[in-house]
Amino acid sequence: MRAAIPAAAAATAALLAATLPAVAAPAASGTPAASADAVDLDVLYIGAHPDDEAGSLAAFGQWNEYDDIQAGVITVTRGEGGGNAVGLEEGPELGMLREAEERRAVGNASIDNVYNLDELDFFYNASAPLTDQVWGDDALERVVRVVRSTRPEVIVTMNPSPTSGNHGHHQQAARLAVEAYEAAADSEAFPEQLSEEGLSTWRVSRILRGGATGTGVTGSACETTPYKPADPTDRVFGVWQGRVSEETGELWALRERKSQWEYVSQGWAVFPPPPTDPQQNGCDWFTLIASRTPYPATTAGPTAALQGALLPAEGGLPLGTELTIDPEPFLVLPGAEFSATVQVKAPAKRPLVRPSLSVTGPEGWTVSVPDGALPRLIRPGQEITVDVTVTPPADAATGQRVALKAALEAGGASGSNEAAVETTPAVHAELAQRPEAEVFAQWTADQDLPKLESLIAPIASVGVGRTQPVSVDVSNDGMAPASGSVTLDLADGFSASPVSASFSDLAPGESTTVTFSVTNENTSLPTSNRAPNGGYPFQIVTESGSSADTSNAVLELVPSTTIPDVSTAPVVDGVAGEGEYPGEAIDSSTMWEGQAVPPADASSTTRLSFTDDALYVLVEVTDDTLGTVLPLEDCKRHWRTDSVEITVDPRGTSSNTSTTFKTGIFPTTVEGEACFQRDADNRQGPGAETAPGMEVAAVMGAARTQNGHTSSCGSCGCAACTGGATAAEGYTGYTVEAKIPLDVLPDNVDPERMGLNVLVYDSDTQDKTGQTRIGWSTFNGVQADPFRWALATLPGLADAGSDPVAPIMPDTAALSVDSPQSIAQSAVDGVGLGGGPELPAGTAAITSARASGDEVEVRLRTRESGRANVFLWDGESVAGSVSVEVGSGQTTVDVPVTGGSGELTALVAFITDDGTLALAEPVG
Repeated sequence: MRAAIPAAAAATAALLAATLPAVAAPAASGTPAASADAVDLDVLYIGAHPDDEAGSLAAFGQWNEYDDIQAGVITVTRGEGGGNAVGLEEGPELGMLREAEERRAVGNASIDNVYNLDELDFFYNASAPLTDQVWGDDALERVVRVVRSTRPEVIVTMNPSPTSGNHGHHQQAARLAVEAYEAAADSEAFPEQLSEEGLSTWRVSRILRGGATGTGVTGSACETTPYKPADPTDRVFGVWQGRVSEETGELWALRERKSQWEYVSQGWAVFPPPPTDPQQNGCDWFTLIASRTPYPATTAGPTAALQGALLPAEGGLPLGTELTIDPEPFLVLPGAEFSATVQVKAPAKRPLVRPSLSVTGPEGWTVSVPDGALPRLIRPGQEITVDVTVTPPADAATGQRVALKAALEAGGASGSNEAAVETTPAVHAELAQRPEAEVFAQWTADQDLPKLESLIAPIASVGVGRTQPVSVDVSNDGMAPASGSVTLDLADGFSASPVSASFSDLAPGESTTVTFSVTNENTSLPTSNRAPNGGYPFQIVTESGSSADTSNAVLELVPSTTIPDVSTAPVVDGVAGEGEYPGEAIDSSTMWEGQAVPPADASSTTRLSFTDDALYVLVEVTDDTLGTVLPLEDCKRHWRTDSVEITVDPRGTSSNTSTTFKTGIFPTTVEGEACFQRDADNRQGPGAETAPGMEVAAVMGAARTQNGHTSSCGSCGCAACTGGATAAEGYTGYTVEAKIPLDVLPDNVDPERMGLNVLVYDSDTQDKTGQTRIGWSTFNGVQADPFRWALATLPGLADAGSDPVAPIMPDTAALSVDSPQSIAQSAVDGVGLGGGPELPAGTAAITSARASGDEVEVRLRTRESGRANVFLWDGESVAGSVSVEVGSGQTTVDVPVTGGSGELTALVAFITDDGTLALAEPVG
């Protein structure tokens, strides 16, 4: 039969033709598929979006150039939810564009294998739990499948913690990487991959995260001078960017930057070149998360992060030797012995002869290793477990984190590994975590990586002049029931009630929670975004019997205001009319992110009022240069140019923005009209569709103080509005005014504590990139952190109680079966498309691909029914594509040639309910 209908990816063919990088087609003719073990990687980076790996490419490239190390990249999404500085593509089209950028970028570091896992890039957020909910249960399965297929010795990933500004997708990708580090080696994890797909378990030797927390030196010494980590038990490795590439004669810092310049859709093309002086360039840093193998000193040069796992260490144990130490528990009491388990495993093909084991702690700590703990010979592949007893000194200071070191010698070689423990008093207390941090703390416990919890600082927020409940968790790690009290030693200007909270008969191993009402009494204190230290440190003092414990935390003082109720609704015209905004103007000019500039370049004030049915916001922005003016059809992704973002958390209790309202307002467009949209919230999309009844207006430039044009946009969503707004001569900025109906918010307003923020994006260029961000309540990543928004009171507004609206999340991801880039790769390396299951090689085959006039006739032989996405590929671009439903047997598909040049290859993604198969055949 003959069948030809437009492929799902046909809409992107023109885009792909202009943007795809070269991906080599298979040389072998007629081969139905590569075997599942066709690719064997050494290092595998696991990130969330294209460009996440960009800060590690100088290291990956050097490892390849000098040590023949082959790296690959897992990218969980294609970044289709991000911005676009080069065109109007969004959704799957943008995802394909970003995949092309990524393949070009990592190709500069000699990386050929990129695995996009087809999960959804829905919007910027700071919530791993929200990301996990959207990505679903199959994300880990896909990561594990790629790890088992590619068998890397070292995984590199991102920061898994909810630190300020850390994207929830980044957090979750890192957590998937850590979980896959264990699951790939576990025969009970995804057993169908082993029994049905022909894969085997795989023990990754080491996992690192890119970056580090602390300080390191610049120049070539960054590889050999100890990094000073904030956590003394962190082990940080560096690879100097200032080394010259023998291949190109360029500094690796420049090669890494050239890779970053490939991400033009993200505005990265404007990044400045790195210093030309090698010694002014620093290191790509890597922090050890876990290692099954011994590792060298972190100062052992550019390959130290790999030695013992992938490369031999000088004088080190043979590769494949495993050595770990696992203390139980993590929190240890001074003077109280505890156990630690050491595991030693010989390489699969080599014994360990006359091994000896030593375990040491800090000075004053004693460690007892049983006599004869190791046999005289550990056979190849044999694993020995040794339990040791560790005793801290009775006078050990509490609250200190220290390393226990297990060292192994065998056959004249040696190696070591470490684990951290933390000394603690019998009874101790810590600030109760906010929801996202609480989930992370539980995850670190589940993964047996408790030291990672220290990546996040314990913080609580309170509004200016307000009272906020602050909870403290009290734990008893002693041997007897405990009673005592907890006191908060707060900074001046704050008080707590009660002054002291008591607990009694707290059983060993149990915890309880005490709660204080913390009040900001000195309302003249600067909010934390303006305070010298970014907050107000305080101490939690716990007394029990004769002992006392002190832990540190920070109060974040966020702005607070009372919004005036007006009897007559303001006219939304971009002008503060008489009596429309009777309250004081709010300074919304606090530096947030980007380049610090003087007030004439970027500053703003905000006025607020409300009626029974709407919130009114007027923001006057001082600006000296108008950024890119976008067309109405591109009214989205407001952070790319001059804009105002207004965020509302109706109940003031949201843990992520899926339960909030966020709108971005462009003061002008090419058509001369203001426009608005919703982004990264409960229902993102065009303003008219997602916020019916909302109105915005803008006054531009000198028109704010002289006669000029006013730009307005009501519920028509801008398309039918009239009027103009242009940057007049003498441009000094703009004013935007917005009416936000309360009934478009995702919940009823709590008039006592509604969350609210105003953020201003300033661009002084025409390349769709922003340079400066300012606002009212500003912290790193604040647009995604509702708990850091200002708090507002709306006196006289009735509280109807909570009645939340379920969020509407984006649901269209870019898929590998629609990507000729991914199909071409999968046909070579045999890893299932999108990290999904790969069909058996004989399920489908291309029997021939022949050119005939302006068509290519592709003949398929299939053993079962399915769908075939067929692309013609010239090595750089798509020359034609169709999608066909096929039954078992022979099928001929006619593919019109619509572009391309040179020799073509037919690429096919064959899809059934059981999996996919990638095929390739040169066109004859």
